[in-house]
Amino acid sequence: MTLDNILEEIKKAETIVILTHETPDGDAIGSSLAMKIALKQLGKNADIIIPRYSRTFGFLPDAKEIKSESKNARYDLAISVDCADLKRLAGAEYFESAKIKIQIDHHSINTMFGDYNFVNPVAPACCEILLGMFEYFGIEITLELGTCIITGIITDTGGFQYAGVTADTFEFAAELLQKGVNISNVYQKVLTTRTKANFELSRIVSNRMEFFEDGKVTFTYMNLEDEKSVGAEEGDHEGLVNIGRDIEGVEVSIFIREKEGTNGYKVSLRSKEYANVADVALMLGGGGHVKAAGCFVQGTVEEVKEKVLSEIKKVLK
Repeated sequence: MTLDNILEEIKKAETIVILTHETPDGDAIGSSLAMKIALKQLGKNADIIIPRYSRTFGFLPDAKEIKSESKNARYDLAISVDCADLKRLAGAEYFESAKIKIQIDHHSINTMFGDYNFVNPVAPACCEILLGMFEYFGIEITLELGTCIITGIITDTGGFQYAGVTADTFEFAAELLQKGVNISNVYQKVLTTRTKANFELSRIVSNRMEFFEDGKVTFTYMNLEDEKSVGAEEGDHEGLVNIGRDIEGVEVSIFIREKEGTNGYKVSLRSKEYANVADVALMLGGGGHVKAAGCFVQGTVEEVKEKVLSEIKKVLK
């Protein structure tokens, strides 16, 4: 069984590195830290390498141990969490040079790039997969570990509001609550507390918002100058894609953000009921979930808008 193989490789490894996708969200950060804390119980001291992440998650246990890079050129074991494709893995060079490679994920479009791949596309968050995995390994779900796990579940389910949430999700949350995890506090920190820069950016993108396809699609954007003007830091763009989606009558929200040094834009897509934005992202070289996906597209704002809208129209039919 894959889980038995994974546990065996963990026990054999002397040096371990934990990696996740670029521009990490709460599930990526929560999964990485949860894995590190769990490995400590197995007597392993793993490195977490995440070059850049939002200060929103600085409250999490062991967050101060996150490294931007490592002097270790080759690890015995590399573990990727919450990443569907090696191309999106931050610090992919550490993964590729490792002797053994493990990846744990929940995205429906996964390239199975590890030696051992544990992927459950039904799970609404990678952290939910990890909780089941840790219990299988006999790892104690401590307050610290549980706090990291609930962070991933809350952020990737939008606070339990998305369709991917199952009865198991609520059972896991109840279990963590019984462990003493302060779910309401985590919810407030990761979902309802906004930085001033995020608020200012929300005003900018709201003022630029355009409607297409009889009001079923919204489009807006943010450039590097916008981020500079409000003093934005890593993660201050989070949640901006939801502004359009939450408008009455809108099915798909498109939000693009200029990516420095690339002559292009990071595209974030969200849908409300029936449109499969993962298919759209896949056609543009990206991926994700049915109702939350992303990709990168080169070009000007108008060029990127045209390319994305062309694909969006196909999934609205």
